Amino acid sequence: MSLEKKILSFLKGPKKGETFELKSGLVSQYKHERKDAIQRVIQAMTVGKDVSSLFPDVLKNIATYDLEQKKLVYLYLMNYAKSHPELCILAVNTFIQDTEDPNPLIRALAIRTMGCIRVDKMVDYMEIPLSKTLADDNPYVRKTAAICVAKLFDLNPQVCVEFGFVDELKKLINDPNPMVVANSLNSLYEIRDMNSDPNLNVLDITPEIIKNLLMCLNECTEWGRITVLTTLNEYEAPTPAEAGHIIERVVPQLQHVNPSVVLTSIKTILRHVDKVPSKPAILKKLSAPLVSLVSSSIPEAQYVGMKNIRIILEKHPQILSKELRVFFIKYSDPLYLKLEKLEIMVRLANDSNAGLLLGELKEYAMEFEPTLVTKAIKSVGSVAIKLSVCVVKAVNLLCTLIDQRGGDLVINEAVVALTNILRRYPGKNDLITLIVPVISNHVEDLTTSEALAGYIWLIGEYPKYFSQLHSKVDALVDGFLEYESQLQLNILTSVVKINLSTNDSSYSNQLQKVLELATKECENADVRDKAYIYWRLLSSSSTDAQQKVIMAKLPRIDTTIASFNPVVLESLINDLSTLASVYHKPASTFIDPSAYKRAGTGTSKAAKSGNIRDLTKLAKQEIINNAKNENLLDFDDEGTEASDAAPSLLDELNDLFITPGDNQGSSTTQSTNDILNLFGPPQPKPATNTERKDTNDLLDLF
Repeated sequence: MSLEKKILSFLKGPKKGETFELKSGLVSQYKHERKDAIQRVIQAMTVGKDVSSLFPDVLKNIATYDLEQKKLVYLYLMNYAKSHPELCILAVNTFIQDTEDPNPLIRALAIRTMGCIRVDKMVDYMEIPLSKTLADDNPYVRKTAAICVAKLFDLNPQVCVEFGFVDELKKLINDPNPMVVANSLNSLYEIRDMNSDPNLNVLDITPEIIKNLLMCLNECTEWGRITVLTTLNEYEAPTPAEAGHIIERVVPQLQHVNPSVVLTSIKTILRHVDKVPSKPAILKKLSAPLVSLVSSSIPEAQYVGMKNIRIILEKHPQILSKELRVFFIKYSDPLYLKLEKLEIMVRLANDSNAGLLLGELKEYAMEFEPTLVTKAIKSVGSVAIKLSVCVVKAVNLLCTLIDQRGGDLVINEAVVALTNILRRYPGKNDLITLIVPVISNHVEDLTTSEALAGYIWLIGEYPKYFSQLHSKVDALVDGFLEYESQLQLNILTSVVKINLSTNDSSYSNQLQKVLELATKECENADVRDKAYIYWRLLSSSSTDAQQKVIMAKLPRIDTTIASFNPVVLESLINDLSTLASVYHKPASTFIDPSAYKRAGTGTSKAAKSGNIRDLTKLAKQEIINNAKNENLLDFDDEGTEASDAAPSLLDELNDLFITPGDNQGSSTTQSTNDILNLFGPPQPKPATNTERKDTNDLLDLF
């Protein structure tokens, strides 16, 4: 078979035989055949096949006492509610009946499915069922109905508020069942995010609510605990005693197996710990839970945990001061995990573990991954800048890496680190005599702009420590125009400094040459302006001005470890265990407040309009179109004969809602009235001539 034929056969979709076989099974007189056919329909739907043409046949199997079969039909309805919302309006009467079923599972399934159908007209039918299920005796039904309120608010906020469902939801926060409380809170949070009415107060967290949440915290499921803990995190404890009580009830959650529960518990404790006198003792209790996050066997979970730990350490660096070994890199760790561990290890460095850390960093600098090597060398420099007790050892380590391993990558990164160390400890003769000779011997290996900038700065800052200084300056001046503008600025400053500090007339020619190049041939305006300023200062007789402007020292580096802005840090502390803590950005920077769309996203125009007549026409037209599409694929003679012998679509729809106990021998007029009732409330008055004509028109459609 050619490729074109294979593609054509694939695009044709299911054969007539398959569709007819499923339809025959759905209308079979045997229960087991109908159930088996429904299972096969769900299986086809799961793998992505379009089985919406079987909607009427699946729907007529909804009236059953078999709970498993009803679940499958509801699953089918929820799947096609988004793509065929006008068809789902056919099942309204069944939904209403099922919300009054003695079985709580059926009541919950019915109200959940009603909430999943994104049709505006469905709102008119949800008032009574939702009111009943919110006050249901069974907690499973109540918790399902609580989620349905948020779905209704998304569909029509005004109606949801007018019917009083938001107020009913607030009352459920004091429900004795923990699942109901958690779902109610979740719905209120969703409603609060979607709400655009400033006069609507969705959620008020009071001490009474907090007391109830603390009582049900240990009885909730893991996701319910996260919701409760999030609410506790938003609460501002008025007194230290209340803050201490909240922390006391949250501490046991630190031992939970779910990392999200642990992180949310830590966030809640950090929220209230500042008001408690025993703050150091409480912070010590957070060490073991944080270590457990790093001990996970899943690299992605470790990464998320360490992203959160990095935020916490900046706020409370003493929490993991004795846990350095936990973050040592393993050979099997993915690269992103190794880099994050290095970030944390640098922050945990102190006087007692500096030697151990430098030895570990040396091993990482000898690895083959360029990114890891670069990060390890930068970390050595960061530790040396942070801790003065190990600066000589760190400098020796960097010099050893340059001499023993070499290579452009190692040399360039090590030179940058050594330059930063000298900026942190300026004028230290022992460090200068160690660093300058090593860099001077590897000038030709410097290729990156950052490394060259450090080398040029060293020449201008400590010219007396360089051998063959004149030739080095000549090389820089001769290639002045070939460097980028930032390096040109550095060369200009260094040459002027050398001329002033050495008092050697041999450097005057170099100074004159670099000033002429900068002012006459350089295209960058900043370089030209700086050269003119230097020229003017050097031409003046004010030695004091020359010393203050030209010979001024660069500001000392306090640290090379990245840190957050204090405002951003407070925001990230409040956003622990969320996506913001992984991005290290406040949620407001990447979440669009207008992301929530109201009223039936993805529904048709008629479904949004809420006109029941339009929905009726669309439903009938959808069924007719599906029937026509099946006939187009009717290439099977056997399937055609069976289709001719099958009852019409209207006859099939007539008994959609006949329950197992109903009389099977109902008249045609009664069946027609049943199908008409699907599209509106039942009319008790007798049919007029006009209504009979409408019925005949409906029959003619099929």
